Amino acid sequence: MIYYCASSSNPVKATELPDFYKTVQKVHESGGYGSIGYRHKWSYEEAQKLVLRTHTTAVTGFMLHKLAKEFKPFKPLKMFSIDRVFRNESVDATHLAEFHQVEGIIADKDINLASLISFMDTFFGKMGIKNLQFKPTYNPYTEPSMEIFSWHEGFGKWVEIGNSGLFRPELLRSLGVDPGVRVIGFGLSLERPTMIKYGINNIRSLVGHKIDLNMVEKNPICRLEKDSSSRAFEHTFIED
Repeated sequence: MIYYCASSSNPVKATELPDFYKTVQKVHESGGYGSIGYRHKWSYEEAQKLVLRTHTTAVTGFMLHKLAKEFKPFKPLKMFSIDRVFRNESVDATHLAEFHQVEGIIADKDINLASLISFMDTFFGKMGIKNLQFKPTYNPYTEPSMEIFSWHEGFGKWVEIGNSGLFRPELLRSLGVDPGVRVIGFGLSLERPTMIKYGINNIRSLVGHKIDLNMVEKNPICRLEKDSSSRAFEHTFIED
């Protein structure tokens, strides 16, 4: 988790870490809250290093800690964010080195994996994306975890559009979240679901230096239609 508090305009490391870092260090090195930990030394100096964030879960963790202190007693909550993230990726038709991530969490005492699957079905269904598959995967901060795929007609294959899972108890307890509270979370690409909905065959048509500015200027603001089967703007995006 990055806590960016520094004195210079172009810092290479944080000047301080959040107040719960000692709990995180203990769980990392020797376990706690049901976990055996990584059995590896946790480095304060390494945690201070600043990098371009690869996902927005660091922000989610910071907000969970903040809300855990403010909401006493606990109240169910939902939280969503959309922000830019950066990856060391080879750019192709479905990958970018810089893109947007849609992050969301739901915290309550009576939710489980079925709640997460149901929410994802509803979430994507509202956008007209109904053909989903869920694949078990590993994440260091959620268990169980699932990758989310949707069928892309243009590619003729399943395309990953997100990752999700239940936050691990040792992560939640380290952040001060009350025992018994469960948190389901997901991180979704903004661009890939857009590709599927509007039949776009190249992600670079949406974001990046090759985007058609004429298309941006001439098309109306994109909005979800009442008729989810609508293929508005399809003719603009599909490439030869």
